[in-house]
Amino acid sequence: MSMAYLAQPEQQQKLEWIDGGTFSVLLDQEATEGKLTVGRFAVAKGEAPPFHLHTREDEVFMLIKGTALVWSGEDEHELREGGIVYLPRNVPHSYRITSDRADLLMITTPGGIEGMFRHAGRDLAAPRPDGFEIPRSLLAEASALYGGVILGPPR
Repeated sequence: MSMAYLAQPEQQQKLEWIDGGTFSVLLDQEATEGKLTVGRFAVAKGEAPPFHLHTREDEVFMLIKGTALVWSGEDEHELREGGIVYLPRNVPHSYRITSDRADLLMITTPGGIEGMFRHAGRDLAAPRPDGFEIPRSLLAEASALYGGVILGPPR
């Protein structure tokens, strides 16, 4: 029998992520019996992950607030507030935030990608070390551990 899972905002793990943004783990594979991961990004203008693909997960992004450019393969699209994009596994993609701030909901299926964020990100519950950053080498390591392939620099 499945059991419901509830976590209030103060119970959700928050991680410092690339370019000083945050990634909140709303639901992880443990909470969803491996079925999915749900996370939320709070990021600033210019935030952009490397051009990459996922070999294990299908991914959905919904832009709750803000604007962004999204690349799927070589196609570029503008994503406006309320817009949503589906990225099947093995499809190269990336995005760049074009508004001053953005609030982005991410859902992946199956679950497990939160391990990548936990591996390379910094838990905001712990003190921030001086000069903290996520080097590209750690990002590449975390990505590879969780079935990601970095194809190139951010766009």
